[in-house]
Amino acid sequence: MHSELDVLDQKLAQLVQLTQRLRAENLQLRQEIAAAVSQQRKSQDKVNEAAQRLEKLLSQLPEDTQ
Repeated sequence: MHSELDVLDQKLAQLVQLTQRLRAENLQLRQEIAAAVSQQRKSQDKVNEAAQRLEKLLSQLPEDTQ
């Protein structure tokens, strides 16, 4: 009976350790996702700005009159 409790105690300790490790990993992944989303938004903003500048430049070109 005592050895069964020791085994159960060890398994419980492993479970607690695994839970803590997974929580830390989950937090890290959430932070990485937030950083990636932020970078993606910045990149999309740059693309949008470039597209607007390009459209403005294209509108300033003379019409092709043939």
